[in-house]
Amino acid sequence: MRVTFLGTGSAMPTGERYQTGLVVEDDDRTLLVDCGSGILHRLQQSGVGYEAISTVLLTHHHLDHVADLLPLLKARWLAGEDHLEVVGPAGTKDFVDDLLGVHDYLEGRVDLQVREVGEHGFEAAGFEIEGFETRHSVPCLAYRFGDAVTFGADSEAFEGLANFADGCSALVHDCSFPDDVDVDNHPTPTQLGRALADSETRVETVFLTHLYPHTDGRHEEMLQSIEAAYDGDVRFAEDLRSIEV
Repeated sequence: MRVTFLGTGSAMPTGERYQTGLVVEDDDRTLLVDCGSGILHRLQQSGVGYEAISTVLLTHHHLDHVADLLPLLKARWLAGEDHLEVVGPAGTKDFVDDLLGVHDYLEGRVDLQVREVGEHGFEAAGFEIEGFETRHSVPCLAYRFGDAVTFGADSEAFEGLANFADGCSALVHDCSFPDDVDVDNHPTPTQLGRALADSETRVETVFLTHLYPHTDGRHEEMLQSIEAAYDGDVRFAEDLRSIEV
């Protein structure tokens, strides 16, 4: 399975990091997870292309995770693609309906299907996936793809989320700010390190994502904060980097 980080930034993107999105590929299956601002452009830069994306899996409905959803729909329509499925947590159907209510000229341009999922197993784009509720300011789901990868979405660090990823090759985890920022709904490095250590979760590599500009130039310091409690392999995700899991 190949995972490509399209956007590893946040609601305050930098020139190097776009908002949230990643692609999961395996054989002839392709799935886009989240679709923040800039992800449509990153799809083209990565070589995956929007034509290959017929299913989008949303973690939650914050703007930095969904801003390019209708641009993706429009691009697929103009390219002659006739289908798009959007999968996400409770409220996704109303959310998509509201978007189309504003941009009503996109109604009926493609066969648009919307499906809501929760803390259970389900299938999307041919992948078997399990959902898990995170700790965020709105309902938000983390997603596990077998023993390959868990995408932790936006969340505080807590043992339950770490345990959800136990046994995976990779855990992609929010680490939005350095330790000196007082924040809710996202973790600092020390909080993440403690949660990983206390859970005794076993993952091969933790990739840090959803990085605000506050983290620029402070990566080594952040890694040291995590390593003070957790001795596993921790790395920063980078836009357009692919990993095999």
